[in-house]
Order: sequence, then C-alpha cells, then structure tokens
Amino acid sequence: MHTVVFAPDSFKGTIGAADVAAALAAGWGSVRPDDRMVLRPMADGGEGTVDAFAAAVDGAVRVPVRVTGPDGAPTDAAWLRLPATPDAPGGTGVVELASTSGIELLGERRIGEEAHTLGFGQAIAAALDAGVSRLVLGIGSSASTDGGTGMLTALGARFLDASGAPIAVGVRGLAELASVDLAGLHALPPGGVLVLSDVTNPLVGSLGAAAVFGPQKGLAGDAIERADAALARLAALLPADPETPGAGAAGGTGFGLLAWGARLVAGSAEVGELVGLPGALAEASAVGPTVVITGEGAFDGQSGAGKVPSYVAAIAVDAGVDALLVAGRIDADADTSAFAAHASLTELAGSGEAAMQDPARWLRDAGAVLARSLG
Repeated sequence: MHTVVFAPDSFKGTIGAADVAAALAAGWGSVRPDDRMVLRPMADGGEGTVDAFAAAVDGAVRVPVRVTGPDGAPTDAAWLRLPATPDAPGGTGVVELASTSGIELLGERRIGEEAHTLGFGQAIAAALDAGVSRLVLGIGSSASTDGGTGMLTALGARFLDASGAPIAVGVRGLAELASVDLAGLHALPPGGVLVLSDVTNPLVGSLGAAAVFGPQKGLAGDAIERADAALARLAALLPADPETPGAGAAGGTGFGLLAWGARLVAGSAEVGELVGLPGALAEASAVGPTVVITGEGAFDGQSGAGKVPSYVAAIAVDAGVDALLVAGRIDADADTSAFAAHASLTELAGSGEAAMQDPARWLRDAGAVLARSLG
C-alpha cells in the first residue's frame, strides 16, 4: 500500500485545483483502491489562489466585491478574509489578480494595450477599508501590461501627462506619462503586503513583461516595443528596482507593488507551506512508500520557473519520494525529467479541444494511467 498525495494547480480556465485533485484521486482509486490518498490542492499566485487559502484555513470568509474588469466592464469577484492572529489582529486579506483583472475574464478576446489592473486595486482597497492588518496578493494570470498603474490608481496614486492630466489606463497611456503623484497612495497595512508570484522576470528588456508575456495578452510587433519603452518610462518615475526578480510578473504589476512597499515571494512555496504539503510528504514517507502527483493546464518551457509542478518536484526530492505529473498538454520543449511518470490529457482525449470539454473525465483516466505505472 502507498500513500498518494495529490497536489495539482488549477487547469487554467477549465477546472479548479480542488476538483483536479478529486478527479485524479478517483481515477487512482479505481486501480489501487487500498492506497491512502491525501488531497492538497495548490496554487502559485494565479487563478485559484483564493480557493487554495479558503480550503486550507478554518474560518476564512469570502467577501464579495464588484470591480472594474480589465476591459472596463463591471465584474463580480471576492476577496478572502482570514481570521485574526497575533501578527494580524484585524485579519489577513487575500486578493487575487486573476479574478479581478485576469486574462480569463476576457474569454477569447485580447485587448493588449488597453487592458488594465484597476479592478485588482479596487479589491485591495476594499480589503484595506474593511480593516485587515495584512495582505496576501496573488498576481498570476494578468490580462494587461500596465505596470500595475491601474492598481496603484485605485489605491490613490496619480499618473499624469505633461499637462498634469491623468493618463489613460493601460500600457498605451503610459506612453504619455510625465510625472507620478504618490501623495494620496494608501498606506501599507500594519502587517505589510506579501505578493505571491509565479515568475522571476525583470520589468523590461528581452526577458521583461512586454517581451515575454505581452504576446499572450494581445501585444504584437511594434506594440511590444512600445510597451517595453512605456514600462521603462514608468520605471524611471517609481521608487523600485525594475531588475528585481518578479518585477515583470503580471505585466509589471510586481513592479507596481514593489513601489508600494510590498514584498515578493515565490507563490508556490508560500501556498505549499500554508496547505502543509512539505509536512504531509515527510510524514507519509516516514511511514511507508509515498508518491506525489502534481500538474497544471499546460506544462511547457516556462513550467520550471516557479510554477507549481517544479515546486512539488523539488520538495519531493527533499522528502525522498517520486513525483508524477499530469497536464492538459505537455509541450515538446518541456523538461519532464524530474517526474517518474507523466500523463497528458490531450494525448488521452485525442485532442486539446476534447480534453477541455470534459477535463474531469480525462483527469480520472490520467489518475488511472499513473496508478498502473506504479506497477
């Protein structure tokens, strides 16, 4: 008998991490019903971060909030209030960018230079107005490349053109940026602001927000160069280092948060500690044979840099257990050498479209396939 720990991320836009873990466990159990199964759904700061905290912390309360989405449309979202602690007597507010200013809110549309992070800032402001003592912010899955200026605007900053008028939202407006007024910027909460990021890119340059992630958000050709130049203009006016690892996260929102005074950390590791994943692996491996199964929607060349599967694979090595991988698709350039076995929903279903139409079914099949690989 083995202990099997299920620690997947969400499969972006199709199924949440808790449902991924449950489907994999059902498939595994259909082949190896005597194994002990432990579910520890994960997140890395992107979509599902609020859900991961809600599942892990007793007494967490969702607080509804209506914000301005990345395209300017009213958007219903929620932030999470964690119970008071000695370090945070007013509780901790957990806010994710994905549900307030995220790319999935746009469906198939990509609006490139016009998208913004105003809604994310509005949700943060709502948590602060509710009196939280500390903030934890997840910044994956952004729709924009605005350097976090929309967010900072919602928190009281002013971004002005040469005439002293506010610039337009989105990275397009940054081309007109001449000065920044931070006098009205909301103070940090007493317990500070912790930012969960899944990337380590700088703000500008060949590895920066516009060059690497801009195409995913609708930037192409000259628009990428314009966005990079606009972010460089912003960097010259805000009190933060654009070379800081993670400054380029979420279209430069990491940089905007650094300028506010927040601290950036690896999202996967922070969530992993919260849900007790390292302890669960250590405890299980001390008792008997153990494996851990992780996964995400697309396992590609970027998955080795701070994403959930790379984090899980690393702590599996520390615990002396094998890690197995499930992904919606596994790209040809992806390095799967850290995993003892892997399964692709696209291969099982015959196409990516078929896999996305019924991910729970194919996740159950993937769980069964990996169970058989154990022998």
